[in-house]
This record gives sequence, structure tokens and C-alpha cells, in this order.
Amino acid sequence: MDELSASFTFDASDDSVSISARMLSENRDEATALLKGALSAPNFEQDAIDRVKAQVVSMLQSDLKNPNNIARAALDKAAYGDHPYASPSGGTIESIGALSRDDLFAAHRDSMTQDRMYVSAVGDISAEELGALMDAMLADLPERGAPMPERVEVGLEAGTTVVPYDTPQSVALFGHRGIKRHDPDFFAAFVASTILGGGGFDSRLMQEVRDKRGLTYGVYSYLATQDHSEMVVGQIASANNRVAEAIEVIKGEWARIANEGVTQAELDHSKTYLTGAYPLRFDGNGPIANILVGMQLQGLPIDYINTRNDKVNAVTLEEINRVIKDVYLPNELHFTVVGQPDGL
Repeated sequence: MDELSASFTFDASDDSVSISARMLSENRDEATALLKGALSAPNFEQDAIDRVKAQVVSMLQSDLKNPNNIARAALDKAAYGDHPYASPSGGTIESIGALSRDDLFAAHRDSMTQDRMYVSAVGDISAEELGALMDAMLADLPERGAPMPERVEVGLEAGTTVVPYDTPQSVALFGHRGIKRHDPDFFAAFVASTILGGGGFDSRLMQEVRDKRGLTYGVYSYLATQDHSEMVVGQIASANNRVAEAIEVIKGEWARIANEGVTQAELDHSKTYLTGAYPLRFDGNGPIANILVGMQLQGLPIDYINTRNDKVNAVTLEEINRVIKDVYLPNELHFTVVGQPDGL
């Protein structure tokens, strides 16, 4: 890769395996041949497996002392039970230790398949050139992958779960069931989410929890949409002697938006923020390629980039306040708190 001035990166998340490749046009043939070998015929040499397993175990040992990771694992387990979403995406010390070379070949064979591949490219290449390149690069992959997991409903119940951990500051994750990405009301929910907890320093949660009361450096919430489930989720960190108060404020804001909705001024401000920030994402070939492949993964139409801001601007006050009552459910809100919180 160094000789070709090329770079390849690989990543895995709950719903996808992603591969990113950058190369000079003059070295395209050699670089794509190298990438094809990695995709279609990985070696998985035992010494490399042992080295990477040791690195992953070291990171997992560190995660066991990280309140954020502890809270995430506890919330996911409560929400998803025995579904794969409840398993840490990075594995556990036990599961990593048990992995064999054959397991890696099986995972590669089951997931890196032609029927699941989405491709985007940005730069000095035509559609015809890309088509021929992909046909050659992916030809040796299996045609079909293994069955995917079933859909899972979020199993959280209202209340608070405390995971004791010796730290001066508690971390709290909170949430409940959410809204599907392709729900007709999604954009109204998306704008509402920005107003409540996703609009940076202008969000209600930041104003009420941080600015007015000084209970945290930061608090946020967002719509988490996955292939097989969805949640409304948020996070805050606060001193042990103040986290209970912070949680009460969050509960109050959750109830206030559910019962009273938002104002026209908040709606207008959120639209301006969302539509103005959107073009800033397209600041290079890599980010644009990520956006394009993300659109495919979510099943969005090819003209989505040109219509996205129109969908935001089309949200009316009546619509958003109707949708809020279905999306924000104060009677279902669950908090998972890691630390030594006073009063919880």
C-alpha cells in the first residue's frame, strides 16, 4: 500500500462491515488487485490472529474499567436480551479468547457476499469503469450470505438501574423504544430530536441541565435506528451527588415535550440549523462516498441528497407536535446509571 500510495480501512459495526479504499488513478489497477486479494482470499495467518486477539483483549480489559462502556453493555442487555444487539460489538474477553482461525473464515464466508454488497465511489472514475472494476473485484466472493437475525423489540421498562462502580462521576444512559427510519413521521421526529437533545448547546436538555443548573458538561439524546430495531437514547455524566437531580430534570424535559410539544420559534430555529449544517458534511471525497453508501444501506432513493432539506422544511408545527406524543414516552423512560450516585 505504501508503494502504491493507497490506503485501505476495514471496520465492523452492529449492522455492517465497511471497507474504504483510497488510491491514485495511475495506480488503480495495482491497488484494486491488492484489495481484491484481501476481500476474496484473506490469509488469516495464525500469528496475525494471535497478535490481534491480544490487542483486542487488552482493549476489552480497559473497557471493563470505563463507565461509558459498562453503561452501554448494561443498557443493551436490558433492551435486547438474547438478541445479537445485546452482545458487545467488540466481543468479550471470553469470546475473543475462544475464536479460532476457522471461525474467522466462517464469518468471512457468511458475511462478505455479493448479495449484501453496496458500493459508492467518488473521484476520477466513470460509472462504466467502476462497474467493470467491481465485477472483477467481487467475482470470487460467495453469492449469498447466511440468514440475518430476526427483528427485536426493545425490552426496556421504565425506571432506573444502578450499576455500582467506584468513580467520582456517574454516567447515565437513558432511552426507550423509538421510530423506524422509513416511518412517514421520521423527519418530524428527527426535527423534534434536534430540539430536545440533538442540537448542541441550543437543545432543551443542554439549556436546562447544563446552562441553567450546571449539572454536567454535556447531555444529548438522539434517534438510534438499526436494521432490526430502533430506540430513542441519550447520555449524561454528572457528579455522584448531582446525577439524581440531573435525571429528574431530564425526566421533566421528556414529559414537557411530550405534553406541550415545541414552539414555532423552536421549529424554525431547528430547521435553519439542520438545513444549514447538512452541506457541510460534503467536504471531501471520503465523506461523500460514506454518505452515498449509507443511503444505500438505509434504502434511501438516489435523489435523497437533493430532497433531504426539503423534507426537513416541510415539517409543520401541527405535524411535529402530533408525532412527539408517539415518539417521546416519559412513562417508558429507563435510566442505566454507572457510578456511586447519591439518592438513586
